[in-house]
Amino acid sequence: MIEKKFGIIGKPLSHSLSPFLHNFWFKKYKIFAKYSLIEIEPDEIEGIIKKIKSEELHGINVTVPYKQAVIPFLDLILNNAKQTSSVNTINLNKEGKVVGNNTDVYGLEHGFIKQLDYQNLNHNSVLILGAGGVTPSVIYALSTKGIKNVFISNRTIKKAEYIKKMFPFIKIVKWENLETVIGKMDIIINATSLGLKGGDNFKQEFKYIKPTLVYYDVIYNPEETLMIKKLKKRGIKTYNGLKMFIYQGQKSFSLWHKVNPELDVDLEKIIISKLK
Repeated sequence: MIEKKFGIIGKPLSHSLSPFLHNFWFKKYKIFAKYSLIEIEPDEIEGIIKKIKSEELHGINVTVPYKQAVIPFLDLILNNAKQTSSVNTINLNKEGKVVGNNTDVYGLEHGFIKQLDYQNLNHNSVLILGAGGVTPSVIYALSTKGIKNVFISNRTIKKAEYIKKMFPFIKIVKWENLETVIGKMDIIINATSLGLKGGDNFKQEFKYIKPTLVYYDVIYNPEETLMIKKLKKRGIKTYNGLKMFIYQGQKSFSLWHKVNPELDVDLEKIIISKLK
């Protein structure tokens, strides 16, 4: 029996626990496969897709900064990937076509949005920080729940303008003006890499915020970013991206293997222990 190969492409990848998650499930469900980190440069994307076509690789996840960059090399994009122009899961279908899917929307819905109080949720003002690969998935997931009062801010305004072309209802806030609008927000979602393990942190202090603010960080490594630590000290309700990470991984796994892996408490505990 030939061992099937899976992996995640992106840069940087040292923070990623995707190999642990998928290899854990391979062992649990007795699937003869291995999942690895595949850190690549932009000019290597085409070669990776060719490896899927030739079945040298049997499936990949995609993380920053390649969730849009992979699309021109694919034969098909399906479901939420079409709505968001963002791909994080790739495989070869029965017709020999390389297919892109998006499991980030599912991950965000089940890992974060379902934990919110749905009373008056569609009246909430939401600020999304960042305009990278996961941002379209965040906006789309929010919009399907009726949340349309969405603001976006990014250090490079052109990227925010590109997102607005996809979702015309969003409003752009200049990065240097963040502190002037933060106090009006009900939910803030950090979709930047600020706070990532070994990376930079926010220079903004979030001085004026509602005491009822909900802060969500798509980052799961570290378990608590510096901003989460600061806001928790101020009594703010915070969430990290761990549950989103696990749910999007579950969906990817089921697409590849037609097995829906169980999400048990022990798995989350083990992953948290890996973050310490």
